[in-house]
Amino acid sequence: MLVLTRKVNQSIIIDGGIEVVVLEVRGEQVRLGIKAPKNVPVHRKEIFDQIQDENVAASDISPEDIPD
Repeated sequence: MLVLTRKVNQSIIIDGGIEVVVLEVRGEQVRLGIKAPKNVPVHRKEIFDQIQDENVAASDISPEDIPD
């Protein structure tokens, strides 16, 4: 894991096309802005995990489970 220290309005670049900007720091919360191409999905981790779980569950359906 790469660990960086950034201040408000500083950013990092990922893979040349994704920019993550520190917008605000309030106590233990950090607001980030993410600039990415429209074809790159950006999700909070808990949402990403939920999507993955739903995809796994959907792939476990057998043809007998689908109504006529």
